Amino acid sequence: MRPRIHYATWPRPALILTDTPRPDCPDCRGEGGWNRDYGDHETGEYAGTEWDPCTCWDENRSWTLLPLPRIPRRRQPYTDPWGTTGGYSDEPPF
Repeated sequence: MRPRIHYATWPRPALILTDTPRPDCPDCRGEGGWNRDYGDHETGEYAGTEWDPCTCWDENRSWTLLPLPRIPRRRQPYTDPWGTTGGYSDEPPF
């Protein structure tokens, strides 16, 4: 296992300890896997892409080290260039 600390945002903000791909892996060259395009069986046209993970690491192996608090967002009221907060003005355009 080659651990590293990673910042995760889902399902909640946290610092996690996760495994990394082996950098000298001859199959994935340290990327952890490869994309595989596939097509429709009847038409043969492109239907999507799947991720095939390499056997040199386990992408599901992770441990939460420190859950972080959610920071609430403060919404600012909209103010247009003329200083009105509703977005409308009774001034005629020039």
